[in-house]
Amino acid sequence: MSPAPGRFPLLAYPAFVRLWIADGVSTLGTFIATLGVQFLMIHHLGADQADIGLVRAAQWLPTLIFGLLAGVWLDRVRRRPVLIGADTLAAVSLGTIAALAFTDLLSVPALAGLMFLVGTATMFFRAGQQSYLPSLVPARMMPRAFARLEQTMTAAESVGPVVAGALIRVVSAPAAIAVNAFTYALSAVLLASVGRGEAQPGAAGQRRVLADLREGASWVYRHATLAPYAVGLHLWFLGHSLITTLYVFYANQELGLDAFAVGLTLACAGVTGVLAAGLSPRLGQRFGVGRMCVLSDWITPLAYVLVLLAPPGGTGVLVLCLAYGVHGVGMGLKGPLEGSYRNAVTPDRLRGRMNATIRTFNWGMLAVSGPLAGAMAVAWGNRPTIIAAIGVLVLAAGVVTFSPFRRAQMPRDPDVVGAATP
Repeated sequence: MSPAPGRFPLLAYPAFVRLWIADGVSTLGTFIATLGVQFLMIHHLGADQADIGLVRAAQWLPTLIFGLLAGVWLDRVRRRPVLIGADTLAAVSLGTIAALAFTDLLSVPALAGLMFLVGTATMFFRAGQQSYLPSLVPARMMPRAFARLEQTMTAAESVGPVVAGALIRVVSAPAAIAVNAFTYALSAVLLASVGRGEAQPGAAGQRRVLADLREGASWVYRHATLAPYAVGLHLWFLGHSLITTLYVFYANQELGLDAFAVGLTLACAGVTGVLAAGLSPRLGQRFGVGRMCVLSDWITPLAYVLVLLAPPGGTGVLVLCLAYGVHGVGMGLKGPLEGSYRNAVTPDRLRGRMNATIRTFNWGMLAVSGPLAGAMAVAWGNRPTIIAAIGVLVLAAGVVTFSPFRRAQMPRDPDVVGAATP
């Protein structure tokens, strides 16, 4: 790929631009529907924390079941058709949820089953997208490309919950879910219009699935910097998900916030995240990828201490806005750097398996933490569960702080990756 001079060099790669727009559209819908599903459960289905944990587990369970195999498969096929199929499945599943809710035919078990399908689609899309993107831009542009995706996600995070809160207040929670079904369908159409051809992966030959799985896992967990990064990230997902499983219920039922107020607090993470993601590549170059990721991991537990301390009412809204603003800074700083780094140090033939391996255990933590958070909250209460989760986040930050990942840097010549063995 030739150099792309100019103020907006990524615009020279139209295939990436279409992927970027498609991802932004579907991500915006996802942040709208996430709040919609939670309020649908609480106010339409009468769900408690245990029910919420069950549905959350169903959404992320596909990663535990299919995640590693998906990585092997994605290294053997073109990734764009997988992305289109995943968006289509998500659109149909979410449209069915909205239709059943509008007709009062939805139940918690039915919702869990349909969210399992949404989770399956999400797993294949995210694993495929991270492995597909490096084929659309040169390696030297990957930090910028991942930064733009991260900025778009955080922008959607700032707008989506507010839109969701307004939709829930003015129309209904099912309407928010219907919007997400439409955005996934639109994303599939945009991806289908990508004109750039994708190289056909090499023939599988005599390769065996178990051997490929072992090779992908070995690359991650024997790598000097990827191994501690991955372990710390798995713990981060566990602690973070323990809190996010309960957050809407906690804010609505314990602190007395309505849908719009809850959406407003969540949106603050998106506002600060956009700003932090824009600065992230430059800060990573100056201070190092590892140092910036470590800093962001310590920011997260600090943000959730503020969530723990929030009082009911209007003051609580302000404290929670501050908490999620701080949280957004940590997410925005880390997202572009970790995505570009782990793909830059991994050869293309292993990227699908590398991303799927890490994502399988990350999202597997979401499947485990959902029912765990619900059970802990029912037995002990919301605040003790949040305290336990903060402890897990501190442990996650400690793992990467006292490891070689702290000194990680982007390769000097990122166009040649994976030359060294892990």
